[in-house]
Amino acid sequence: MKKILIVDPEPFSRAVLQDILGDEYELLAVSTGAEAMALACRQTPDLILLDLDSPETDGARLCARLKESPTTVSFPLILLSSHTRKEEVLDGLYAGADDYLTKPLCAGETLARIDAHLRSRDYYADLEKQDLLMLLELSEIISVTRNPKRILNIIVEKVSAALRASRCSVIALNDTGELIVQASSDLPPDCGVRIDLEKYPEIETAWRTQRPVVLQDIHQAPLMDSVRKYIKGLSAQAILVVPIIKKQNVIGTFFLRTASTSKGWISGRVFKVCQLVANISGNALENGIIFEAMQSKRQLLEELALRDGLTGLYNHQQFHARFEEEFARARRYALPLSCIFADIDNFKAINDRYGHVTGDVVLKRIGRLIEKMLRKSDLAARYGGEEFAVLLPNTTMSGARDFADRLQAEIEEMTIQQLKGGRISISVGVATYRDGNMNAYPQLLNQADTDMYAEKKAKKKLAG
Repeated sequence: MKKILIVDPEPFSRAVLQDILGDEYELLAVSTGAEAMALACRQTPDLILLDLDSPETDGARLCARLKESPTTVSFPLILLSSHTRKEEVLDGLYAGADDYLTKPLCAGETLARIDAHLRSRDYYADLEKQDLLMLLELSEIISVTRNPKRILNIIVEKVSAALRASRCSVIALNDTGELIVQASSDLPPDCGVRIDLEKYPEIETAWRTQRPVVLQDIHQAPLMDSVRKYIKGLSAQAILVVPIIKKQNVIGTFFLRTASTSKGWISGRVFKVCQLVANISGNALENGIIFEAMQSKRQLLEELALRDGLTGLYNHQQFHARFEEEFARARRYALPLSCIFADIDNFKAINDRYGHVTGDVVLKRIGRLIEKMLRKSDLAARYGGEEFAVLLPNTTMSGARDFADRLQAEIEEMTIQQLKGGRISISVGVATYRDGNMNAYPQLLNQADTDMYAEKKAKKKLAG
């Protein structure tokens, strides 16, 4: 059993590492740099873990001393640090540390990184030339790929061909416990198949332990006893599941699962190739998912810049930009284009009597109602304070008037608790471009606006 030296004065931190590493390695623990130097010379550990969060430990200086000593210079040294101590991590890396892990530690990632550093130089000696070429090609392709789905499909395609596996899949476990096939060598690229985790004990075990699972004969393996009736007719004999671990909170829980129709197929070579692919994939997936998230956020921010912050409808500027485009399209293809202009009646009185917060509630509710009534081709905007505009492409005056009537009826039936039984109404104007009756979109908008004010004036006269 390989030995790991832990340098950390905090009992709690040592206990966490004991929980993660205790079953895998012999652990040696010290509190100070002087103890670390003395014990390292006596015990010759295979790897050193140095915690930088303790003020008693000068991590950079201790790294330099360990890397300058002929006895300890060859020991892999991994720094442990919280996000707040980036300067100390950089100093330690410059002083000779080989790697670092950020706390709180992920058990799977910690074990995977330690395993990688402890592999001897001849560990990969049995890999074939074609394996190395495949790994190099895979690394080069996915390092420049930013689409996570594409990365996964490349992985299963390359691994399946190189290892002559009957199936190679990448499977993900989501937050609700659903197991989803993200990519598979024998399924279409966007398969997205959901499977029952209870029927895959090999994946459940890999997920729980964060360690690879090797089954040379699934029909004899005790692990598969609970699903014996499901696998009875399967042609697969050997299965290997390797967790793809890289900052789990970012990329989720992924597994590389390979299967073969041959018993005993999982040789040292197959195992090592899959481990290396999992390591390469983890970095690529992390980069891809972060990139995709940033793209989504950028698109969201761009969309928010076009929207009214209160109602979620498009703002005045975006409405004019789209209106001009739709008007040009209607003229070019001789299509009708209708515009509806609406204004909330007595909105100032609502604000004065019930307050501006209630006024905002009214605006939001009307905005939501309009959005609900739109077709995909339609466009709605909050044009001004209590004014709304709706653009209806390929819609005649009759169709637009029907929309306006339904909108008025829905709003009059609307119940808003803050109004204490009070009702809302709107005045609307409708105008339609057809057969070249207008030369520019502002004419259409002005006509709808004029029509709306005519209705509002008529209401005041009746109330009068």
